[in-house]
Amino acid sequence: MPLTIPQLENELFNLDLNTRAHLAEKLIISIDAPSEAENLKLWVDEAERRLADLRAGKAREYPASEVFQSLRNNEFSPE
Repeated sequence: MPLTIPQLENELFNLDLNTRAHLAEKLIISIDAPSEAENLKLWVDEAERRLADLRAGKAREYPASEVFQSLRNNEFSPE
């Protein structure tokens, strides 16, 4: 039989501090993290926004070789 909320809380509060912190972190991540479908929508929205910026002239493309060379030379500065 599953534990009731008060029983579960009692069990959790009897754990050591590091274990409670680890569980708390996992719970917070599970609440904050978007679902796979939400994550996909966020990426699609971002890709569409970037494409619109490119088409509108608000952004420009850089060849990968140029970017990597700038990084190697410590010259890269995002606009």
